[in-house]
Amino acid sequence: MSIATMPGQIWFLTGSQGLYGDDILGQVAAQSQEITKQLGSTGDIPWEVVWKPVLTEPGAIRRVLLDANTDDACLGVITWMHTFSPAKMWILGLDALAKPLLHLHTQANVELPWGEIDMDFMNLNQAAHGDREFGYIQTRLGLARKTVAGHVSDPAVSARIATWARAAAAAAALRGGRLARFGDNMRNVAVTEGDKVEAELRFGISVNTYGVNDLVAVVDSIAGSDVDALATEYESTYDVAPELRTGGERHESLRYGARIELGLRSFLTSGGFTAFTTNFEDLGGLRQLPGLAVQRLMADGYGFGGEGDWKTAAMLRALKVMAHGLAGGTSFMEDYTYNLVPGHERILGAHMLEVCPTIAAGTPRLEIHPLGIGNREDPVRLVFDAAPGPAVILGIADVGDRFRFIGNEVEVVEPDAPLPKLPVARAVWKPAPDLRTSTEAWLTAGGPHHTVLSTALTSEHLWDFAEITRTELALIDGSTQVRRFIQELRWTQAYHRLATR
Repeated sequence: MSIATMPGQIWFLTGSQGLYGDDILGQVAAQSQEITKQLGSTGDIPWEVVWKPVLTEPGAIRRVLLDANTDDACLGVITWMHTFSPAKMWILGLDALAKPLLHLHTQANVELPWGEIDMDFMNLNQAAHGDREFGYIQTRLGLARKTVAGHVSDPAVSARIATWARAAAAAAALRGGRLARFGDNMRNVAVTEGDKVEAELRFGISVNTYGVNDLVAVVDSIAGSDVDALATEYESTYDVAPELRTGGERHESLRYGARIELGLRSFLTSGGFTAFTTNFEDLGGLRQLPGLAVQRLMADGYGFGGEGDWKTAAMLRALKVMAHGLAGGTSFMEDYTYNLVPGHERILGAHMLEVCPTIAAGTPRLEIHPLGIGNREDPVRLVFDAAPGPAVILGIADVGDRFRFIGNEVEVVEPDAPLPKLPVARAVWKPAPDLRTSTEAWLTAGGPHHTVLSTALTSEHLWDFAEITRTELALIDGSTQVRRFIQELRWTQAYHRLATR
């Protein structure tokens, strides 16, 4: 099973009050159970939606929200004020809530039964009243939350709730997560640096460094029979270059690539790690720069960052969880070079070796080529072009007093021509709104060169994740204008400085 699978539940809480009497509260409970059932049956939300008894008094509200905090199975809570739930009852509970919150503004019926409406109907069906009261208290408390309005039978409503649920699962995956850095980050590089203490406070992920030769010891201990079995798996899974196949002159290089994967996988599994980094400047006793191994581990849901970039590794892990089960793929990526032909601008992204095959168009080819960096043996790697389609790119930067996400909506396209002399996996994309605006905005925001590219997610996923983690998101999309973007950066800088005081 992919480690991107995140078990959990979404709790559904319904607010009312004792004033209405047991008969009305019984109807409230029945209708909220039906709403919960509808949400859970859409297929959009890949977790169980769990109904909780109707809440009518402050003590019960506080108790259930404290329980949500301490229950590791609870990824987040959805709230709905079916009738009128005086919001002062919710103050202590909401103030204590530490899990992601979605406010669903809905009602039991889709169409009003115009000819049947009487005051009993009005007293029961007044979510338009109760949710406004609840919206006020959330704003008064300064709560980060998502608000979704509409009936749950509307696919657009359930889809937006599912987007939030995926972001909540991603945040849960980071909380308590462990990231292993094999060596430090690349020397003299600024953007891959960052505050690991703040990262653990903000996102909950622990980042620690391990000696590369600690990994080498595990790699060297792998049994030859296990190496042979994995090498055979490679030959049945990929389009393997003849010289790497059994009996080929470079087959031993493939076997060593398999040995690295087995050793790295063992190290990560035994340590409970869900993300990791490597650095070509610090390879210790490794004979190859890990390429194929990293690609396959990413495909299984591990976060990764090259050159010790732990921030991007953490974000890749989060987006892997967010995208689990969706069509498309998610990968570590790096902006490399541009096509600047007017009207046909493109970005060519790649990395030395480490691009995830989940974004591949077709079956990747397993090849071996020299690598003029790292001073090691020729490494094996998967080579492919990324599948075309809409995508998002996410970068993270430490801007001194906080972390900033930088996002860009893009369109992955086929290369204009074959790339026979580029022996690495790669993606070509058109950034929104255009290359000039996108790159000027990205550079102005301090965006990094290492990113996460996902053809499975949308900017709404990124936005919900940023809101849940209370992290600034500078989003570049089809409406971005550089001057306005600069103003927004200034406004959000002031906001985040005030909000964290």
